[in-house]
Amino acid sequence: MNKIELENRLIDFAVAIVKIVESMPSSKSATHIGGQMLRSGTSPALDYGEAQGGESRKDFIHKIKIVIKELRETLVCLRIAQRAVLYDRIEELEKVIKENNELISIFVKSAQTAESNNRLFDNRKTQVTINKGNL
Repeated sequence: MNKIELENRLIDFAVAIVKIVESMPSSKSATHIGGQMLRSGTSPALDYGEAQGGESRKDFIHKIKIVIKELRETLVCLRIAQRAVLYDRIEELEKVIKENNELISIFVKSAQTAESNNRLFDNRKTQVTINKGNL
């Protein structure tokens, strides 16, 4: 999956969250959970855009970890909405929960790969510095 496809997937996820929140009842609990879900569920698409413009490898990794954090928070909100029956389209909710889990998996793997690559890069820089010192 390339960056554009992943970004589109995050945007589609954000739109699904918006639609869920807009369809929830106007009760006190639904408003509270819905507001939190709206913030955390739309944030990953925006944070991923920031990660793409990261100032360094470490900045990219940090922003990818924020994407993961927001996705995990959204997953908890979705589960609360599911268990409290704040959204009545059960199949649709389960589909969004499945997508949320898949996105978490993708970004966890991405963070692991980026951290591994960063360590390799740092080790190579150290080796070059050591070798230059021996000249």
